[in-house]
Amino acid sequence: MLLIENIKLALSAIRVNKMRSFLTMLGIIIGISSVIAITSIGDSAKGAVSKEFEGYTANMYIMINWGMVDEYIREDDLFYEEDIQALKARFPEQVRYAAPYGNASSETKVGRLKGKLQMSGVGADYFRYDTKDKILYGRGINKSDVSGDKDVAVIDVKAARYFFNKEDVVGKTLPVTILGESLDLTIVGVYKQEDSVFSNLNTSTDYYCFVPYSITMQPGEGSSYVDIYANENMDQTKQAEDFVKYLNKIKGKQEGFYRYETAESQLGMINNVLGILSIAIGAIAAISLLVGGIGIMNIMLVSVTERTREIGIRKSLGAQTKDILTQFLIEAMILSVIGGIIGTALGIGIAALGMTIAGVGVVVNPMVIVVAVAFSAFVGVFFGIFPAKKAAKLDPIEALRYE
Repeated sequence: MLLIENIKLALSAIRVNKMRSFLTMLGIIIGISSVIAITSIGDSAKGAVSKEFEGYTANMYIMINWGMVDEYIREDDLFYEEDIQALKARFPEQVRYAAPYGNASSETKVGRLKGKLQMSGVGADYFRYDTKDKILYGRGINKSDVSGDKDVAVIDVKAARYFFNKEDVVGKTLPVTILGESLDLTIVGVYKQEDSVFSNLNTSTDYYCFVPYSITMQPGEGSSYVDIYANENMDQTKQAEDFVKYLNKIKGKQEGFYRYETAESQLGMINNVLGILSIAIGAIAAISLLVGGIGIMNIMLVSVTERTREIGIRKSLGAQTKDILTQFLIEAMILSVIGGIIGTALGIGIAALGMTIAGVGVVVNPMVIVVAVAFSAFVGVFFGIFPAKKAAKLDPIEALRYE
């Protein structure tokens, strides 16, 4: 009953001084809302990035470790078709897709429309495993295109709309320059990339397409990268380590000469960076909680001075030191908790608004909310101890004399 009475007294004191109470809570509100918003934005960004990698979890690259190359790269350091075929033969259940990685870029012009085309060289059946890019019209790159070095392309639907003002442009041609040679790429397919946070943030004006990797390389030329889609049901890191170990062996290279990079490792690095940023920025924002706590202590000290006579009357009527101490501690804690609740709601609102603008689903960790409100209560108690003790130690006779 005494606890309920103290809570009622605390709420009454807060209502009497609404503006002062709000200003007291402001530091807590700002601190909690900042921490909640930053944490939620960080978790939302991690969720969005993880979603983007869903279609590439089995994707990896094997490449030359440039740190182990002496002065220049030798031809036998590069990857050739026979190396890739040997890898497929050695790991038939693990290697779903493997091809040299090639790329090229060129200015292109259709009628009076000009643009820059970024070309990714891929092997046969690439679209079977790249689940983020969907064929809308025509087909993907096949074995005949690669083995015959055919001048064909599968273009992005955005490029189709820009250059030809329609989507189904199978059979049309795009003039490009690859390896110094002028080519007319025949469009055999049109694809659409799944909408993502990355595409929303992409401000490039370039257009994209896929071509056979064989036309992005000179005849008989090796590649320093191999693009692989591994078995999605097996451990990606273990598979990558096995692939690299085997390639080092068959090419007579020392351990570590070839290295790998998986989509999982890239996701881990991105999440790690986002996590560190969230913690660092959140820690800076949490400093305002300290400021809010000091504000509570200052206002409670003022409240003790203003209510000195009230304290004297309560003590003269039998209130014990611990009762006065509890009363002021509860008042400080209530101020802090209310500020924490308002700050939590504000922080979630800021995060939701920001993520909505960015086109990303908001993620709010319930544990962060619990910790934030509990921490705000702790701040209230911690900074309310000194004013509460001061009030509790007042002499009742001196308090009654106070005007």
